[in-house]
Amino acid sequence: MAIDSWINETLYADWGQRFRVKRELARVQSDFQDIVMFESYTHGRVMLLDGVVQITEADEFVYQEMIAHVPVLGHGSAARVLIIGAGDGGVLRRVLQHNTVKQAVMVEIDGEVIRLSKEFLPNIAGDAWNDPRAEVIVGDGIDYVRRAADASFDVIIVDSTDPIGVGEVLFTDEFYANAARILSAGGVIVNQCGVPAMQADELRETSERRAKFFPHVGAYVAAVPTYVGGYMTLGFAAKAPGFGQVAVETLRTRAAAAGLLGKTEYWTPEIHAGAFNLPPYIARHLPAL
Repeated sequence: MAIDSWINETLYADWGQRFRVKRELARVQSDFQDIVMFESYTHGRVMLLDGVVQITEADEFVYQEMIAHVPVLGHGSAARVLIIGAGDGGVLRRVLQHNTVKQAVMVEIDGEVIRLSKEFLPNIAGDAWNDPRAEVIVGDGIDYVRRAADASFDVIIVDSTDPIGVGEVLFTDEFYANAARILSAGGVIVNQCGVPAMQADELRETSERRAKFFPHVGAYVAAVPTYVGGYMTLGFAAKAPGFGQVAVETLRTRAAAAGLLGKTEYWTPEIHAGAFNLPPYIARHLPAL
């Protein structure tokens, strides 16, 4: 690829971002999606799925820390965690940093994402692939949740693409009904709900659907530079109250026990607690419960 080549993200028809490409690493059409890996001049290595930025080495820590640490620390005693998607392994690595976690099951539908991430983004997952507490399954997350035993997980983390194409089935009534069934009494599910400035319907419709099956539904935010449009929302649905109101000192104590304090790049107890305080333009898309 020529030095002055550019890759344009195709998420939105009328607005976007582009990266100047130093070197293309891989371009694969899997059974599920088009996968592109390249080395950029500004953001390190980048992965796109169907033309949409999924992860960059420069800012992956923002999304990964907030989608993993917030539910595990907000729960407080999560022993079994189910991760759906997240084929780069970054969420798995963060989940396994918590000593309360005895098992983390990761179900990724596209084995090519895992293979290419291991080859070209090895630092994202680190040694998580080899952790004895990790069970990595290449398979259908919908089918896994459908077959899982009642109350078998404390936390479910869904790191999927937007609700189109391969990720669409992870935003259905069937999926959330089964998620509620397999979560323990204090369980919580978290998944990305898009950038509200551009994808408000995603947050609103997903929240309304979850509210059919969970008594406590809400969202929190993280500022991920390459998820263009402002705040990214991470929607949650919890079986027990208080998930979004854990005190800063409680979070600090839990994080200290996990050895996280001073070792994160975005997450802190204060950021965690404050992330649930939504600006009105986002809060208005949540159902009134």
